[in-house]
Parts: sequence; C-alpha cells; structure tokens
Amino acid sequence: MLSKIKSIVLLFLLIWQITCFANESDKSSESTLVPVVNERVKQNAISKHGLSAIFKMRLHTWKDDSAITVFVLADQDPLHKAFCKEVLNVFPHQMRRTWDRLVFSGAGQAPIELDNKEEMIRMLTATPGAIGYLRSSDIKQGIKALRIQSGRNQ
Repeated sequence: MLSKIKSIVLLFLLIWQITCFANESDKSSESTLVPVVNERVKQNAISKHGLSAIFKMRLHTWKDDSAITVFVLADQDPLHKAFCKEVLNVFPHQMRRTWDRLVFSGAGQAPIELDNKEEMIRMLTATPGAIGYLRSSDIKQGIKALRIQSGRNQ
C-alpha cells in the first residue's frame, strides 16, 4: 500500500515538473518588444539614450540626417505601456506629459498616434525614416528591428 502511495506521489511530482517546465518554455518563446524602423533606415542599432531622445521628441534626425517620424499607440494600449516601461523605463503618463509640454509651449510636436498594431505595421512600412515598436513576432517585410546598444551615442 505504501509503495502505491509513493508511486502516485512520484507520478504527481513528475507531472507537476513537466507542467512547470512547459510553462517556462512558453514564456521564453514569447516574442520580445523591440523598437522597429522602416527598412530603408540605414541604422541597425541605437543607444538607449538615443532611443529615449527620439521618443521624447528631442532627436529629429537619424545619423545620415534623414528625418525621423515617430509612431506610437494610445496611452492605454498594452503594447505602448509595455514599451514605455520595459524599453524606455518611463511610465506612459510621463511620456504624455513630455509631449504635452512640447505641444503647448510651441517647442515641438507629439509623435503620431496610431489606433492599433496593424496600423503601426502599415505606417512603418510606408514611411521612410519611421520608428515605432512591435513584438518581434509581428515584424513584417519592410520593417526591421533596431538593436539597442549600450552607450550614449545615437
């Protein structure tokens, strides 16, 4: 009888471990959130500082002096929230406050706000010099991921 109970407990532990391992594998296979650009942008990498400057509308040109067009999703969009927090290390309301300050002072303009991920893909593909953000699994032809490198240079 005791041997049967041990067998059942061991079987239960084995199933539990397999389930836990499967869940961890699913998490690691999720696509990452990346800055993406139109494929005609010559840069393949950017510093975290440069990326932040672009999305805070302080940097307006790429290294080759071509214009940058910034696309974002609405403040309440989960992808926008995740990009702000995980990649830019700011809260969406902080980004909104920065953009509002630029607009109301007449010193600049806010990024172009898009309705959803599909519109983001379409606009990034169609706009030379465009930058936005997507999950790596959503990258399509005409768009490339921008690698984030350490350092302060653009």
